[in-house]
Amino acid sequence: MRRTPAAVAAGALLAACASLLTPASAAQAAQGVQDARVVQAAPAATAGFHVQDGRLLDANGKDFVLRGVNHAHAWYPGRTDQALKDIKAKGANSVRVVLSTGDQWTKNDTADVAHVVDECKKNRLVCVLEAHDTTGYGEAGAAVGLDKAVDYWLSVKGALVGQEKYVLVNIGNEPYGNTNYAAWTGDTKNAIGRLRDGGLDHTLMVDAPNWGQDWSFTMRDNAAGVFAADPDKNTVFDIHMYGVYDTPAEVSDYLNRFTKAKLPIVVGEFGDMHSDGNPDEGAIMATAQAQGIGYLGWSWSGNGGGVEYLDLVRGFDPNQLSDWGKRLFDGANGIKATAKEASVFANPGDGGGSDGACTVTYRLSDWGDSFNADITVRNATRQAVDGWTLDFAFPGQQKIRSVWNARATQDGARVHVTPESWTRTIPADGSVSFGLNGSSTGSNAAPSAFSLNGKACTTA
Repeated sequence: MRRTPAAVAAGALLAACASLLTPASAAQAAQGVQDARVVQAAPAATAGFHVQDGRLLDANGKDFVLRGVNHAHAWYPGRTDQALKDIKAKGANSVRVVLSTGDQWTKNDTADVAHVVDECKKNRLVCVLEAHDTTGYGEAGAAVGLDKAVDYWLSVKGALVGQEKYVLVNIGNEPYGNTNYAAWTGDTKNAIGRLRDGGLDHTLMVDAPNWGQDWSFTMRDNAAGVFAADPDKNTVFDIHMYGVYDTPAEVSDYLNRFTKAKLPIVVGEFGDMHSDGNPDEGAIMATAQAQGIGYLGWSWSGNGGGVEYLDLVRGFDPNQLSDWGKRLFDGANGIKATAKEASVFANPGDGGGSDGACTVTYRLSDWGDSFNADITVRNATRQAVDGWTLDFAFPGQQKIRSVWNARATQDGARVHVTPESWTRTIPADGSVSFGLNGSSTGSNAAPSAFSLNGKACTTA
């Protein structure tokens, strides 16, 4: 649905369109996706998520079903680090993160996207990144087309390449409102082609038109052709279920047509009520669970403009679950009961780290009021670490001035280090090194404890 930071763009515009968002009849539905199955060749070895036989598999070839929530990072960037921790603590295995291309809101640049990805990995959450500025294109005046979304993804490519095990790229949120939505098919094919030509090998997610709800069945009836147009055959379809889907029959009919045709489908947004009607969240969750379909509830917190009831927690406080939050997390077919963590996070050296799997060497050159530290991180596993974070705390009054071959942030004594693009991979049984310069007051000593991707390292 339409969203802005304060009003979530849901009020008057939704009311104006409510008469158009009517459930389709059974007769219309009968003319939908053809029953013929899409023939998909088994993919070769892959570096990341991939689609096979209508299912989403992770890099280990294990079935992965999204069970998570949406978080509006573009509007609440200062809330994201804590929100991801809290979302994981509630049992989610994934998070769909709102980003801005810069066309409607402040652009989330490469460094910011890289930070979001790092935080997702740190919390063992699969990251679905979506560009929100396309919402309602053709009807919402400020919205931009999918071509602009592609430009954005290519501009932040540096934060995405190498993250195929952990990141799905949701090209554009709810492209097309209820005007000119027939252009969705051609525009989506073109967007997929440009991203593949631009070097993005991630699983791509494509949203439906009609504000994501596809009441016209444009996505449903053209999904097979769009999937076939992806040279990687690695595209997932995303339906948003609000007022159009207010009966079990409508929910099951729509989702059944995709699963029967062996086309991958997820419910990327849904709620327990909305201004355009009252979706049947029980049917959505039950059908998704029965068919192994992913879902992500809208949204963690921060909704406004009359749709505050869509907040899963109030005021970003994980201890203040709304009724909707209680239903999604704790109810029948909910996140706590059904979410399973992606298998890539269980492998030593594969983004999640492992006790005893890393060794840190900290070499200090101290000149009284200033110092240099040369730091080497060794990966003691048989598997490369693709993307990493190193955390430690200074034992005294040290302050970082500059860093080379990595990036670092400091909060009091605590230091959080992330790699540059050229140091992001720690080879199997190999190492990476970086350095920092700082000032110090009083005694200066090496930190006593380090953690790599949240797991303790030994020191040498």
